[in-house]
Amino acid sequence: MNQSLDPPATSTATSSGFDFQLEQTSDRARAGHLSTPHGVIKTPAFMPVGTHGALKAMTPAQVADTGSEIILANTYHLALRPGEALVEKLGGLHDFMQWPGPILTDSGGFQVFSLPGVEITDRCARFQNEVTGQTMDLTPERSIEIQNRLGADIIMAFDECTPYPATRQQAGQGVRRTLQWMERCLKAHSRAEDQALFGIVQGSTFPELREACAASLVAMDCPGYAIGGVSVGEGHELLCQVTDHAAPLLPENKPRYLMGVGLPEDLIACIGYGIDMFDCVIPTRYARSATVFTSRGRIRLTNRRFRRDAFPVDASCSCYTCTGGFTRAYIHHLFAANEVLSAVLCSIHNVHFYQRLVADARTAIAQKDYARFAKEFLARYQNETSRGKTISLPE
Repeated sequence: MNQSLDPPATSTATSSGFDFQLEQTSDRARAGHLSTPHGVIKTPAFMPVGTHGALKAMTPAQVADTGSEIILANTYHLALRPGEALVEKLGGLHDFMQWPGPILTDSGGFQVFSLPGVEITDRCARFQNEVTGQTMDLTPERSIEIQNRLGADIIMAFDECTPYPATRQQAGQGVRRTLQWMERCLKAHSRAEDQALFGIVQGSTFPELREACAASLVAMDCPGYAIGGVSVGEGHELLCQVTDHAAPLLPENKPRYLMGVGLPEDLIACIGYGIDMFDCVIPTRYARSATVFTSRGRIRLTNRRFRRDAFPVDASCSCYTCTGGFTRAYIHHLFAANEVLSAVLCSIHNVHFYQRLVADARTAIAQKDYARFAKEFLARYQNETSRGKTISLPE
């Protein structure tokens, strides 16, 4: 059975309750704030990922206590379970997951394109529903309909995420399709009054394709723009090259979002290139495997050397885990005993670490001293995690 749900196109309007103010720059690094119907986000900002409408091993109150101001949820997974109709009936995504602050939903494109056997045409992506086994079509119109009904503050256009490596022909096809689908997304968007629809710049590692895609999207005057097709296996150096080239192509008065990035060293470099928003599953995913981030690098608490360690995860950290008396030895024991609290404590710490990182970056930008801050952070951080590895720093 083939399911195809293409709602009729509706006219678009300028979104209200959404405003971006750039407050300070330090070279290319930017600090500002983004106003949404559910609150203000200070930028640069890191968005923890709650794929199914929840951050794994964390309550909404715990997420808020880390300093997180906006979270991300996944359109594809929420459409499969429990379905956008139920979420809408129960008051929308904010009420459904009891998160009062801003929410961003991605389009579902990245997840769909990662599925085995997916067929991509100009009309849609066709794939097998992993829950029911039915063949389904995800069109730009359907992606926007789902996101309109979920009710997030920021929604993403349905784009073609080009894998890496890709030929220029493949990347060019992705740009052409992404731009066509963006036009369809704009026509289908029925909640422009309270939802900001961001366009996504594709083009893989080809500068001229990134330029062409960005120019066409800027002409559509979106409330914000994302750089997609990164963090797909290209490595730190190419990630930095793409971001360094693409960020200045986007308007200074609109938020810039780098999708799916990343590691602390990636954030430090790309804030320096002028990126305002980031998201990644790394903080919570790494936490569940006992990997935690510290100011001197990341460590894995299941290592035997932590079995009798009486220190907190990071003595310089002010999160609940580090100030609550929980030692590395205790968390090592929790993982050995397969206790759920191990993931809870490490997730709280890791998400807090990321929020402190972007907060410190904002402070450095406000002081017009970001380059020094970036170099000093990486000099400390590389002592444990990246010794001998080349890390790109903003010029």
